[in-house]
Parts: sequence; C-alpha cells; structure tokens
Amino acid sequence: MGTFQIEGGQQLSGEIQPQGAKNEALQILCAVLLTSEEVVINNIPDILDVNKLIQLLENLGVKIKKLGKGCYSFKSDDLDLDYLSSDQFKKDGSGLRGSIMIVGPLLARFGKGFIPKPGGDKIGRRRLDTHFEGFIKLGAKFRYNKEERFYGVEAPDGLKGDYMLLEEASVTGTANIVMAAVLAEGATTIYNAACEPYLQQLCTMLNSMGAKISGVGSNLLTIEGVNSLKGCEHRILPDMVEIGSWIGMAAMTKSEITIKNVRWDMLGIIPTTFRKLGITIERKGDDIYIPAHTNGYEVQSFIDGSIMNISDAPWPGFTPDLLSIVLVVATQARGSVLIHQKMFESRLFFVDKLIDMGAKIILCDPHRATVIGHDFQSQLKATTMTSPDIRAGISLLIAALSAKGTSTIHNIEQIDRGYENIDERLKALGARIERVA
Repeated sequence: MGTFQIEGGQQLSGEIQPQGAKNEALQILCAVLLTSEEVVINNIPDILDVNKLIQLLENLGVKIKKLGKGCYSFKSDDLDLDYLSSDQFKKDGSGLRGSIMIVGPLLARFGKGFIPKPGGDKIGRRRLDTHFEGFIKLGAKFRYNKEERFYGVEAPDGLKGDYMLLEEASVTGTANIVMAAVLAEGATTIYNAACEPYLQQLCTMLNSMGAKISGVGSNLLTIEGVNSLKGCEHRILPDMVEIGSWIGMAAMTKSEITIKNVRWDMLGIIPTTFRKLGITIERKGDDIYIPAHTNGYEVQSFIDGSIMNISDAPWPGFTPDLLSIVLVVATQARGSVLIHQKMFESRLFFVDKLIDMGAKIILCDPHRATVIGHDFQSQLKATTMTSPDIRAGISLLIAALSAKGTSTIHNIEQIDRGYENIDERLKALGARIERVA
C-alpha cells in the first residue's frame, strides 16, 4: 500500500495542464468494441482505472498500439469472446466499475455480453438496474448468477429499437444503452438520458463513426440504428474534476495558479460554484487564472441572507465528484456553508479526518455536512490518514498541502486511480510531497 508524505503550508505557483477526463475515457474506450476498424484516441490519462480497462480490452483480443503520450490506436477485428467466461475476466472485470460499459457494445455487435459485479469506489449503493433495464427494452434477455455474482445479457436475434424513460439519469447507464442502440434495428428514443459533457463526447464520437444520434446535449436522445460503424479519431476532454481540484488547491494554499486549456464551454456551473465560496476565478483565453488569496475568501449568502447550500445534481447541475473538494475548501473560508451530497450516502464519511485536523464540520447525516470556516485564523494540523476513494483522497491531499506540519496519506492507489502522476505535477508547482513505499 503506497503512501504520500506531505509537508504542508507551502505556497505554490505556476501552470498546470489538466489530464484527459477519466470518466470520458472509460466510455470512449469501451466504444472501440463497436467496430472492426481502427480507432485512434488522443489525450488518454495515464491512471490506474483507465490502464486496467485498456488491459482488459487487450485480454479480450483488441489490438492496441501506443502512438505517443496519451495516444493509442485500437482495433477490435478478432476478439476472443471465450475470455468473457474465464476466471481471468472475472478478476479483471470485478476490479473496475467502468468495465460494465463493455456490455452494451458486445451485446450490440455479437449478441451477448457478460460482466462480473464490478468494483470501484466504496461511496454507497450504485445500482446497475438502468443498464440492464435498457438492454431488456431493446430485446435482450437478462440473467444473473447469484453464486458467481455474474451478469449476462443475450440477444441472438439482434436488438430492436424502442422508447424508454430511464428511472434515473445514469451517465454510465445512458452510455451503455446508447452504445447498444446504435447497432439495433430501428429507432430508439431515450428520455431522461444523462447529458454530461462526457456523454456528449461519446455521442459525437459515435456519430463520426457513422451512428445517427440526435438530441446530443439534451435529456432526449433519438438513435436511428445502423448496420455497422467505421473507425475514427477522437480527442478526450480535459478532466473537469481535476480542474476543480486545482481550483480548490490554489485557494486553500493561497497560491497563484494557472490551469491551462480547460475547455471553458464544457465546465458548466463549476466556476460559478467555486465563486460562491468567494474564490476569484479569471478567464484568460481558454485558461483559468486563480490569484493568490492572501486575504482569504468569503462564502456568499443567498439573497434572503440564509446559509449558502451547495449540492450535487445531474448535469447541468454541480457534479458530485467535486463536492468533497468544495467541502475541504470551505474549512478555511470566511463564513459557513451546508454541503448536501444527494447522490451517494457514504461520500461524506471522510470528514472525520478533517475534524482531526482541526476543521469545524458538523456531519448532520450521511448526506449533509455543515462547515464553519476558519478564515485561515486557525491552520489545519498535519495528521496520518487513509484515502477511502478517489475524490476523498484528493480532498485529503489538498487539506494536507494547506496544513501545518507533515501529513501522511496511506492507500494512495485510490488517488492514482484518478489522478495522473500527481506527486510530480505538484512538485513542479513547489509542493513538498514524496511517494514512499
């Protein structure tokens, strides 16, 4: 189990380039299974979760070539479908939640798809019903082996388009159903579809491959099925969650940071939400410039004077992946804020470590926490902690960078799952961080 040692209290400065988006990469990589032609993908992040999926695809028989940093070609013209019933696949698939998204493409192209119950962050219940209910609507038959915790869908006679109203606007569920529907016979209409930028990117890529998807960017998608898809070249967006992480880090460490090439048009209300905490965010071309907050930052109030409430919601609402960052940033704000994590019931349980560091946080219930900011009058204290998941891990790292003394964070593999080469990139900004065994 890897460990970071962080000497906090250092003011950082410089420029940082966000990595490619993890959540988009997991969708896009699964989409290469939809065609036998070559697909080239640029800006793939070099992180554990993505690398695990690339290895899984290679084990499945996808021909993969690395063309440069973050650039790979994929060709799925001779797949080994027997791998899907192997013990190795059960091991590979169960270690990565994103592996669920290979089912849609396999079902569409080969009439069957299997997956062991996938892993991922321990942040509460994350149901797969949306995925499989969508496949059933398209004509697939579902089965679940309870003893082996193995899911399967089969459609030997092919899929047929249909209308469906999703119970929840699941991003991965929508992606999976879209990838199945593009090769189905007839038209598919998906209402209450997720419309996150990463889902928009997937639809744009599929259309460039010959799919016929309309309504991209809305919650109503219409898909006219086609017989086959061709190859394409695609570039992954910069990671909006990493961009938000760097905004929070700059504010907490009173650092002057420029975040390069952020694709402002795809950030939604992320800049606005951080501004509600009093953080100055300036747009310079396609960059975000954050000045050193030497006088701190003050939380806004609602118009009626009530306490600021920041909550997550499906896009275009605020992404739940950044609520942990907002919570940490609020610990040194001037004023108070209520953080409401609506979508996952276990994502706020890392706050006990922040309380150990001296933060003033009241955990109201599994979904809500009230943060009373210190206004930098009382610096967080260094401590030893363990990263429970990706987003809590980066939040604890930001807290450690701002704290007085040397902190230790164990289980940093969780952070590596979502953040590329983070220690070296932070060192380039002046952080004192070391990776130890």
